[in-house]
Amino acid sequence: MIEQAKSRRGFLTMGFGAAAALVVSTPVEAAVRRMPERSLHLYNTHTGESLKSVYWAEGRYQTKTIAQISRFLRDHRNGAIHAIDPRLLDLMASVQKKVGAKGAIHIISGYRSPATNAILASYSDGVATHSLHTEGKAVDIRLPGHSVRHVGKAAKVLKAGGVGIYPESDFVHIDTGRVRTW
Repeated sequence: MIEQAKSRRGFLTMGFGAAAALVVSTPVEAAVRRMPERSLHLYNTHTGESLKSVYWAEGRYQTKTIAQISRFLRDHRNGAIHAIDPRLLDLMASVQKKVGAKGAIHIISGYRSPATNAILASYSDGVATHSLHTEGKAVDIRLPGHSVRHVGKAAKVLKAGGVGIYPESDFVHIDTGRVRTW
């Protein structure tokens, strides 16, 4: 009788846990959870470097690959490297999939050191003083063959973080911060 009660309690606890996970997961998390492998093909417009890598496999993020991507997304102005938020990689993959883009995601700006960010902010009102770029949680991208408005709209639908559309500069900013648009 006690074992049966424990079993029922465990089953109910597990059921509530699973239900809670479904409720709190974002569309991005739900979409990427269904992918057996997650990969990215990136092209850095400033360095000319390209990187194709599987960053999620066998149910977990691949530590070595995340480190390679962090190096790839380094501050191209001074070479500073910072750990990139793996959720940002999921967001890039989800935006690319939602748009139906093939080929490399063009990186305009990945990680920015605080020093670089301060210099850029002093020249432009479009650069946040406390940018998520300085935390490895933001990237500015372009998907060749797709307008920035289309890419931005796809990113907004995901509701996974901030989305800024810059048609004059031909890029979309995405980040893993709170949901907001500009």
